[in-house]
Amino acid sequence: MVLAEIFGMDGVLVVLILVLVLFAAPQIPKLARSLGTAKGEFEKGLKDGTEAATGDEPDTTKPS
Repeated sequence: MVLAEIFGMDGVLVVLILVLVLFAAPQIPKLARSLGTAKGEFEKGLKDGTEAATGDEPDTTKPS
């Protein structure tokens, strides 16, 4: 890579990060929100799966 020979790998990484921040700044909050929602759904699925596997969930199919 020609830029890596001129600036070194550290310089190329700094330039790439700056370009990303400058041109993708409006998208960063949307990305963070999506990641937070995905994390919440993942944790909810883990909790539901654990409850179903251990039988902690009440049985709602039988009339009381």
